[in-house]
Amino acid sequence: MSFPKRKKRKLRRSGINFLRRRCLALFTLATLCACLGFAQGNKKDDQLRTVQGIVSAADDSPIVGAVVYLKNTKTLQVRSFITQAGGAYFFHGLNADVDYELRAENKGISSSTKTLSSFDSRKNANINLLVKK
Repeated sequence: MSFPKRKKRKLRRSGINFLRRRCLALFTLATLCACLGFAQGNKKDDQLRTVQGIVSAADDSPIVGAVVYLKNTKTLQVRSFITQAGGAYFFHGLNADVDYELRAENKGISSSTKTLSSFDSRKNANINLLVKK
């Protein structure tokens, strides 16, 4: 018993159906890329941290108007903050993979340098600085 041979149909690569399939594939690819991009963006936000604290004098009174310096030890970029009421300072958007050095100055007198290590896993670190002669 033999089966009849089927005729091979040639696929046409033109026409509306091919164009629809191609547009659908491009749309799916673009949507996938956008989703992956958003997922990476959230990952970066998870790696950011903050540091805050109070600058105080030797008698434990808070110092308003002291300058706090934050140094990125990788790029050597320095940011500064002038303390507000209660001697408070705040730095945000810090990379978790970098060490930072903190130091406060007031009227020519400075505190010792403290380090916020990349091994410190806290998202919100609290480092108080003491300014004394």
